[in-house]
Amino acid sequence: QLQASGGGLVQAGGSLRLSCAASGRAFSTYALGWFRQAPGKEREFVGRTNWSGSITYYADSVKGRFTISRDNTKNTVYMRMNSLKPEDTAVYYCAAGGDRISKYSSSSEEDFDYWGQGTVVTVSS
Repeated sequence: QLQASGGGLVQAGGSLRLSCAASGRAFSTYALGWFRQAPGKEREFVGRTNWSGSITYYADSVKGRFTISRDNTKNTVYMRMNSLKPEDTAVYYCAAGGDRISKYSSSSEEDFDYWGQGTVVTVSS
């Protein structure tokens, strides 16, 4: 089970840190990803990290602004979001799936088997 938190209302240019806490002893073996869905749009890939956090991959739209990290001792993955823009407004979802080297640069939702409930991020202009 995944539980995302940390969303809220922030002005453009501001920062937020999302967290996603997981239950289960297998957390440290999973790849973790973040996706988002803006109002009226399809869900899209934001970024992902491998089982150890040593490898990350981001969508071009957030590269250089968002940073994913994880603490396997706390079964938690984080996403630091800086320089937020109004177009970052969305429901953000965390997801977990099998860790495969071949998928380290994949943005597919199909890589992930478990999904959290989402946390809302609103960026005002």
